[in-house]
This record gives sequence, C-alpha cells and structure tokens, in this order.
Amino acid sequence: MTIKFYIMVSDEVMEKSETSKNSLKYFLLKLECHFTWNLQKEDIEVPYTEERIDDQLEYLTIKSKVSLFNLLAYVKHLNGQNKEALESLKNAEGSIQQDYADQMEKRSIVTWGNYAWIYYHMDRLPEAQTYLDKVEASCKKLSSAFQYKVDLPEIDCEKGWSLLKFGGRYYERAKACFEKALQSDPEHPEFNTGFAIVMYRMDDFHKDGTDSKSLSLSPLKKALSLDPESTFLKVLLALKLQDIDESSKGEKYIKEALDQVPVGPYILRYAAKFYRRQNNPEKAIELLKKAFRLVPTSAFLHHQMGLCYRSQMIQIKKATRNKPRGKDKEEVDRLVRTAIFYFEAAIKQKPLFVFAYLDLANMYSEANRFSDAEEIFKKVLGLEHVREEEKQQAHFHYGRFLEHSRKAQDVAIYHYLEGIKINPKSCTKLVGALQKLAAKRLSQNSLDTKSLGALGFIHKLKGEKEEALQYYEKALKQDPSNTEYISALLELRLSI
Repeated sequence: MTIKFYIMVSDEVMEKSETSKNSLKYFLLKLECHFTWNLQKEDIEVPYTEERIDDQLEYLTIKSKVSLFNLLAYVKHLNGQNKEALESLKNAEGSIQQDYADQMEKRSIVTWGNYAWIYYHMDRLPEAQTYLDKVEASCKKLSSAFQYKVDLPEIDCEKGWSLLKFGGRYYERAKACFEKALQSDPEHPEFNTGFAIVMYRMDDFHKDGTDSKSLSLSPLKKALSLDPESTFLKVLLALKLQDIDESSKGEKYIKEALDQVPVGPYILRYAAKFYRRQNNPEKAIELLKKAFRLVPTSAFLHHQMGLCYRSQMIQIKKATRNKPRGKDKEEVDRLVRTAIFYFEAAIKQKPLFVFAYLDLANMYSEANRFSDAEEIFKKVLGLEHVREEEKQQAHFHYGRFLEHSRKAQDVAIYHYLEGIKINPKSCTKLVGALQKLAAKRLSQNSLDTKSLGALGFIHKLKGEKEEALQYYEKALKQDPSNTEYISALLELRLSI
C-alpha cells in the first residue's frame, strides 16, 4: 500500500509540474524576444552564424553590443549550449548598464525575455518565473496596455537586426521592423542605419537589370548624414555608388573608411569588393590578405578571394582573345585552380552559400571538370531553406552550363523555364537566355516543339496574347497530348 501511495503521489507531483510548465509557457509566448520572433534554426548554419557574431562583437565599432549579445545567446541555445547562452545574456546586461543606464527598463525587456525562455528550457522554472515577473513589472512601469509586452521602437529595431542576421528569407520582415521604428523617430541614427542596410541587402535581389537595384542609395546617404563616422555605412554607400557608375565618388568613401579603420575586417572585405569590381583584383587581394589575418575562417573572404583570382583569369583570356598559350595558358590554369581552392573553402565554412556553389561549379566547368560541375549544380538545386532568388540563379547558371558545356539544349530549356516560374517578375536574364536559345533552335528547325512552347510561354508572360496563341498552337500540333500547352491555350482563349 505504501508503495502504491508513493507512486500515486509521485504521479500527482509530476502532473502538477507538467501543468505548471505548460501554464508558464503560455505566458512566455506573449513575450517580445528572440524565442517568439519565429527565427528558425533551419535557415542558418548555426556554427557559422555564431562565429560571425563573435567576429562582429570583436571588430565592429558600434555604440552598443546588446543586440549582438542577445542574438548570440539565442544562437547558442539553438546549438544546445544553454549555459553559454546565459553567459551571453550576462554580457548583454553589462552592455545595457554601460550604454543605457538611464533606459534600463525598456532596454532590458528583450534580454529578460530571453533569460526566462532559456531557464524554461533548462527546467529551472522558478528562475524563468522571476524574469517573467521582471518583464511584467517593466511593462507596468512603462504604462503598457499589455501585461508582458510593450510597444517600443527600440524593440522593433532589435528585432529588425536579428531578422537581418538570419538571412534573406527574413529581409522583408526586418524591413518592416525598421520602418515601424522609424515611424516613432524618423531621425534616429540606429533605426536609419538598420533600414539602410536591409535595403542594401534587398538590392542584391534585383541584379537582373531592373531599376530597383538602387533603392538603398537614399537610405544609405541619410543614415550616413546622421552617423557621419560610420565606416560600415561609408563602404556600403561606396559600393552602391559604384553600382550606378559613380565609382570616383565611391572611392572617396572607401579611402576615408580605410583611413579610419585600417585593420577592420568588415571594412577591408567591402573595400576589396569595390576594387575587384573596379577591375583591380590585385589591390583587392592585398586588402583581403590583411582581413584574413584577423578572420581566417570567413566564408565571405574565401569567396571574395576566389572571385579575385577568377577576375585575373578573365583578364588574361580577354587579352589573348580567349586563346591563351604558353605561359598565359599556364597562368590561367593556375588561377583556375586557386579560385577553385577558395570557392571550395567558402562552401565548407558555409554549407548554404549558394553563390559560392555556383561560382565553384562554373570554375569546375572552366577546368573541364564537367562531372564535378554537374554534381555541384544538382546539389544547389536540392538545397532547402534558400531564397527564391538563389534558386532562380541556380537554374540560370545550370541552364547556361547545359547549353554551352554539355550541349544539352532540351534540358537547358527546362531549367530556364523552371527558373522563370519561380518568380516571373525578376527573371530578365533567364527570359533573355531562353528566348535566344529558342530562336536559335527554330532557325535550325522551325517545328522544334520545345522552342515553340518556350516562346509561347515568354509571350504569354509579357502579356502578348496573340503571339503566345500562335506559338502554343504550333507547339500543340507537334505534341497534341501536352497538357501544359493545352492548359495555356485554354487560358489564353478565355482571356481574349
């Protein structure tokens, strides 16, 4: 009986404990912190992100490091390092005391929320409750309408930075956070800096011949006017000016930044990118070597170094009209091997680095290692948790490889089409490549079904319905059972 009674009591205690934990979680979900911002582990490479935050804590010259310490705590939690996460939160508290002693209440809410969640995951429920109570007391003191959250632009800003660090899939949300913060204080330097940087990152999505690739120019200029000593803003503005063919203005900012921080890895790497794009890979390599001494495992630096050696290879091929011989041929081969080395190192450091994969595949092709190139292209297309824009680029580069190196035009057409379908609004290069290939094939065979279907698709995409109808009708005569052509024709006829 005693044993049975003990078991019954034990079960009852466990049940109460579980109820207590579940009810605590209900309130924790109301907090504003990294654990409630839907930052998914699958969207980052945790070790790489942790290392990158460590580098930024050491080398970035910013007013406060609270946001970085908070984010580092969350990333360490994702990596199963809850004790180390608590250390990062202690550092965040120290940074708050040092930089925001007069704003302790509002600046601590995110940190305390993270504390509560980590203690919850460690099954240290009393400590979790303590920090939940701290948040509640702060919300009350700040006259919030909610028990466990308060509407503050500083929190919107910190959320924006965290989303930004989680990569391209989060940029739209990050932009919205900075925009919301700016509504409260349009001239706040940090809010403007965050907005300018996310716009700069989003410009990268528009490298397809669209006018929108310079949306960040005005935000960068405004942010720099509010924080004129920011070297980071200077190098980003320099690159943006280079994008719009104002390299001389851009170089002025590059030189200013290098004079201010001659050994900052973030300044060196963007300055190197500027000089490489200015067709001066030698200067870029010199700057990258300095950066490597500080952050030798950076995937970005490895990728940029590979691009520099590729640029040198292209220079020689252009000078020899694509027919290098003798010492020129030996130098081209050496540069290809070196570029491959750096691209391979980049993807080893960052396994979701799509553009490094594509550059590596193209360099394998340059070295006539076609099987290796094909393997890399297929690997990229099989990657999950990558942006639509990256998938599109993968289809474009694989299509080019299939068309020119493998002479597999049918499969190339398939990949061009698949790339366009991902996002028809940003596919100028894909449409151009597909149209050119289809026209070439039709000049050789006017009844080529795939080319007729492809041109029908392009005209339909452009809203040229009559032309689309003609091509689809011709394609359907060659392939009467093709459901895609039948469906497109039906849709077009109903819309005319």
